[in-house]
Amino acid sequence: MKYSTAILFLFFSLTLFSQEPVKFTVQFSEDRIDAVISVCLDGLNYNTDKKNLVLYEITKNGEQLIPSQIEHGNPAVLWFVLNGVSEKNRKREFVLKHENLEKLVDSKIVLKKDYKDLSLLKDNRLILKYRFVTTFPPDGVNPIYKRSGYIHPLTSPGGETLTRIQPPDHRHHYGIWGPWTKTHIDGREVDFWNLVKGEGTVKFAGFLSEYEGAVFSGFKALQQHIDFGAKGADQIAMNEILDVRAWNIGDKVWVVDYTTSLNCPLKNGILLDAYRYGGGIGFRATEKWNKSNCTVLTSENKTRVDADGSYARWCIVEGESGTKEGRSGILFLSHPANRMHPEPMRVWPTDANNGRGDMYFEFVPIRHDDWKLDSKKEYTLKYRMVIFDGKMDAKTAEMYWTSFAFNPKIEFK
Repeated sequence: MKYSTAILFLFFSLTLFSQEPVKFTVQFSEDRIDAVISVCLDGLNYNTDKKNLVLYEITKNGEQLIPSQIEHGNPAVLWFVLNGVSEKNRKREFVLKHENLEKLVDSKIVLKKDYKDLSLLKDNRLILKYRFVTTFPPDGVNPIYKRSGYIHPLTSPGGETLTRIQPPDHRHHYGIWGPWTKTHIDGREVDFWNLVKGEGTVKFAGFLSEYEGAVFSGFKALQQHIDFGAKGADQIAMNEILDVRAWNIGDKVWVVDYTTSLNCPLKNGILLDAYRYGGGIGFRATEKWNKSNCTVLTSENKTRVDADGSYARWCIVEGESGTKEGRSGILFLSHPANRMHPEPMRVWPTDANNGRGDMYFEFVPIRHDDWKLDSKKEYTLKYRMVIFDGKMDAKTAEMYWTSFAFNPKIEFK
């Protein structure tokens, strides 16, 4: 993954990245919270050196070990997290060393897999499950509603389940997921969202990678958008790489990145038609939430009354829960690199579902404009979820979004 709450690309030269300690400062131009930082490792022989690359923050009380993690790739990246609030105009100083140091953290986010789910857990507390086998609807319901490749349950730090699947009013809703609704392939309409039409679906096709570490853990899954109406056999209309990454921030909030990359193998590509539903990241909320106990607040100060169809950098969706705080929720963040950012949204108003006011939220990059995906080109959408118990105010949400969206200033000494 090539971004973060505060992506910090440090292109070190070979002379800078020797075996000697390397010092640098990070300065923030805005207040940030739980900022995730990345350091490009170009120029460092990190693969063959027998010692570990270890990060310290230089403080008035001496050097403090900062857990860090290398993500191997081209380029390789060193990741670390600055917990809590980093105030505007504050400078923090760091040093990288090569040392024989094995254990960097007491606990990390771990992956566990059974015959149907891949789970992410922190200290044996569930963050989320990704369902990779096909889920069928209840007996007596058309099996056409079956599907795989979605997140459920997504839970709060206090253990509250926030997602819902296969509700009787919308059997095709699956927790956290993002199929495309109204699309055209060579002039023929294909709906991957409304499964009852029998035009298409999305299915899990395999794990590309699974990873654990001191700073983050997660997985990459291949999901295929299947077109049922092609001449001859069913065809793959889009290959999607879903990268789900949970950051080891602490125990008070879960921070989860949801990055989706699309590639269309078809000769003439695919048109994603403008529509109020489709793609991005969708969320069907717990059945507990309704118009009397669930609220919405966007970066533009919109609520459930007027958020639908509007644009936002972030959106807080929260409601009543059984936690000791009595409330739980999710802050959804849209990355500035996304199409149509600030992104339009689908937010069910208070009279949704025959007046019950059930909760549905989605960032919809095609809400107001068509999107043509050309053949064999990659398109990426980046989202972050901050899952919490209690209440979150607009100031905190803005700090989380700034941490996700912009790079801090870096200077070498």
